[in-house]
Amino acid sequence: MSQENPIRLFVSHLYLPDDEYFRVFEYLESAMNFYYSNLSTPDRPPRSMDKESLKEHLRHQMAEAEAVLILSRLYEQDHALIEFQALYAKACDKPVILMEPFGTGEPVPARLRELADEVLPWNDREMADAIRRQARHQETTRWDTIEFKLD
Repeated sequence: MSQENPIRLFVSHLYLPDDEYFRVFEYLESAMNFYYSNLSTPDRPPRSMDKESLKEHLRHQMAEAEAVLILSRLYEQDHALIEFQALYAKACDKPVILMEPFGTGEPVPARLRELADEVLPWNDREMADAIRRQARHQETTRWDTIEFKLD
């Protein structure tokens, strides 16, 4: 993965401004040497907002994605549309990475957990590593260095 070949990522959305959606990109931007292309376009909804138009528009956004990141907190707002995004990703053989609800400690919805290839907490390194692993099958080995002084 490089700047010339970023991972193509779709992040679930409901065509409404959402803090968790924007938070994903804050976390990914803080991950070192992680390059991605966002295929989601929540700021450009289809002209018609009926369910079939929304689904067709989402299919088009997800077509080129290498991985799909599902925000589980959005499930309570519109479970049908979020479940559709996860099911469509699975039907297209795209890995589904499920994010736990941010800062609430709430459990992940069971239906989404069943569809997910991986469930993640909000941690920039874990997110970047899971996306690399699921999208490109790249294993990342990391070691934390702990420095301490002997008295």
